[in-house]
Parts: sequence; C-alpha cells; structure tokens
Amino acid sequence: MENYVKLRDIPKHFGLEKGDSVWVSSDVKTLLYSCIEHEDDHDMSVLIDGIIDVIGEEGTILIPTFNWDFCKGKTFDIKKTPCKTGVIGKAALKRDDFKRTQHPIYSFAVWGKDADYLCSLTNKSSFGADSPFDYCRTHNTKNVFIDVECQHSFTFVHYVEEQVGVSYRYLKDFTAGYIDENGIETERTYSMNVRDLDADIFVTIYPFEEDFVKAGAARRYEVNGIPMKTIEIGKTFDIIYDDVKNNRSRKVCTYKGQD
Repeated sequence: MENYVKLRDIPKHFGLEKGDSVWVSSDVKTLLYSCIEHEDDHDMSVLIDGIIDVIGEEGTILIPTFNWDFCKGKTFDIKKTPCKTGVIGKAALKRDDFKRTQHPIYSFAVWGKDADYLCSLTNKSSFGADSPFDYCRTHNTKNVFIDVECQHSFTFVHYVEEQVGVSYRYLKDFTAGYIDENGIETERTYSMNVRDLDADIFVTIYPFEEDFVKAGAARRYEVNGIPMKTIEIGKTFDIIYDDVKNNRSRKVCTYKGQD
C-alpha cells in the first residue's frame, strides 16, 4: 500500500486537538492484519500512545471496557473483570497509566486530565445524568470509530433514551458482588435502562449518521483503506433527543399476543 500510515501515527488523522477528550470504538481485525502485513507494531497500546501524543496531558481518553456478567449475578472485580468490548479496551486495562470507572456494567478505561473525576463517579444507572456518558455530552467528547458502524456501536444513544424516557425501556436493578480497587468485596445494586422483553414491542432504529454529517458533527475518512469516522458527541445530543422524543426515524410497533 502506498503512503502507509504507521499505527502510532494513525491518531493524527482522527481530527483531534490538544486537550480533547476522546472515546475510541473499534473492531481492529483489519487494522491488525494491515499492521502485520507492513511489519508495523501491532500492539494496540501503540495506538493509545499515538492518541496521547496528539491530545497531550490536558486531554482525556475513554475506552469502553463493558462487561454484562454483573447482570447475571456474577461478582464484578474492578481490577480483574475482563473487558468484552474489544482489543483496545483490553490493552488499556493492562496499562499502569489507565484507571477504570466504577460502574460494573458500563465501565471505561480512562486516562488523562479528567480520569480521576470520571473514576469518582458513583452513578447507579448505566446511562444516568451523573454517568461518564453525561461527561461525554458536556465535554463534546470526540467518539472515534475504527471499522465499526454507528448503528451497532454508538452507545451514547442509550444515554439520550434514558434522559427522554421511552416506552420500550425501563430501569431495572441488578444486584451482585463487587470488589473495589482495594480488594474489598460488598454487595451492590446498579441499574440499566433495559428493553421490556415481556412486552410485545418491536423497535427499529434507523441510523443517525447522515444527520450527524449534515450538522457538521461527524466526519468520515479512511486510513490505510480502513473506514473510520469521528463524531463530536455533544453536537449529536439535540439531534438524537428530537428523534427519540418525537419518534421521527424509529418505528415502535406493539403486537398483541395471539389467543
């Protein structure tokens, strides 16, 4: 490939600036193949270092380390429970300069200026107004997508749904063991805005990406032939809020059970 961009230099193409907060969503299989093919570094920690190079010490990084086992009654260990949302999250959790936020279902590995603040949050609800998702809204965090589509990975939509209140979701409590950073285990209860599986409701949500691009909130590009995009989360809130509140682009159908 001509003009191959090395792994550490890829973040220079994300559209980030000094002091930005950035959320990374990714499927890195193709990226890894490309790195190996070009005899480049293929440790995703190198990509993280590249982001740090761009945003500097005044910036903040959030990488999803979500795990849904707490919902099944399994104990969450903030230091040991694995990330189920990709290789970059796993790489971040291995680093000494990253910390993990407290929520046992929707946690983030965080670095930088606001890492301590994010780790201090004690939000009970995954997508509450006191959660890291709210931070991303108020700080206009830049959500970088590496080879993934918004339709299945723009988790911020669920935060907006909870702020609006929707007919097809409700807050459900989950209780299980919790081991904190000091190794102390207690029983804790957290909640998540879940789909009502007992109701005969079918929901189709159409992608927002074109609306984001038109509003200047999203930019699409390729690096080494890999599709990527950067979305400014704060600029998307009003678009999603209006859609959710007024049911503009989603279809919510209720079916009555058969006799």
